[in-house]
Amino acid sequence: MDQVLQQFRDRIASASANGTALRIRGNGTKDWYGQELNGEVLDTTEFSGIVSYDPTELVITARAGTTLREIGKALAEKKQMLAFEPPRFDGLATIGGIVASGLSGPRRQAVGSVRDFVLGTVLMDGKGEVLNFGGQVMKNVAGYDVSRLLTGSLGTLGLMLAVSIKVLPRPFAQHSLKFSMSEEEALHQLNIWGGQPLPLSASCWVNGQLYVRLSGAQAAVDAAIAKMGGIELPQAEAFWDSVREQDHEFFQAAPDGLWRISVPTTAKPLLLPGEQMIEWGGAQRWLKTSADVATIRAAATAAGGHATLHRGGDKSVGVFQPLAPAVARIHRNLKNTFDPAGIFNPRRMYTDF
Repeated sequence: MDQVLQQFRDRIASASANGTALRIRGNGTKDWYGQELNGEVLDTTEFSGIVSYDPTELVITARAGTTLREIGKALAEKKQMLAFEPPRFDGLATIGGIVASGLSGPRRQAVGSVRDFVLGTVLMDGKGEVLNFGGQVMKNVAGYDVSRLLTGSLGTLGLMLAVSIKVLPRPFAQHSLKFSMSEEEALHQLNIWGGQPLPLSASCWVNGQLYVRLSGAQAAVDAAIAKMGGIELPQAEAFWDSVREQDHEFFQAAPDGLWRISVPTTAKPLLLPGEQMIEWGGAQRWLKTSADVATIRAAATAAGGHATLHRGGDKSVGVFQPLAPAVARIHRNLKNTFDPAGIFNPRRMYTDF
């Protein structure tokens, strides 16, 4: 791996000297995410492999190019999992790409996001220097937590070399229920259940149906079933996989773009035209609409959240919610610190960044 690291250093040094943009890329499963792609590809797939895995400590460390297929296989042998359920995209998604994109799946409402599970990272900056942040335990972070800062940065701050992730045991029991409800009824019910000691690990409302997943000890799951009612969801694993992998029929055919709106769980229904899917107890609202960007973002802001153009559509409107001037300055200062020549994934997040 030392030879691969030296190749990375040489590419970065040459790019910095010549002002050449570099596009950090694993298997390209999320090339569609973010603004337009720029630069020469800097392939991370050769820098792969699990560095260490301690099931008793619930920590796995892997190089950035390691696929979720490889990581998932190792964890499954010990009946453990990446609790935030990132989309695997046929298992080809890499752990570096998952951290860089910050994408989480259905279980995020119960356990937290990718950022909550990142314990440490190893980064190569714009000078070719290898920097270590965090560690392999939750208490190993002092001061500014750069590892979590890198989560969701889309490779704009540097080349992620390795990441340490906290893992969790697979639940002993799981059961999914289905209810016929309107959007307003579903949001109301999810907020009621959210305030009760129920083992809810996922929720999804779409096409007038509310689906919930219960995970945990068998007794807790059985008690929740008796209390909540509903009917059993057949082929539940396939359903939640379709939501996690974003290949449920809802995600198909969105010519005007698919929006992801993040709001508080208590937010009322968003009065926007189009079709919606609601996850995370009401906090994540997927929207397929022909409404203009100003209308969408105004509705999200009024509800206390923000809107992201997740896939497709006109990216010239800005994929991510525009930053406040003070926050934008912080982003630029961080970019200048880690990547002074501005070579890493330029304009992948914001057109002026």
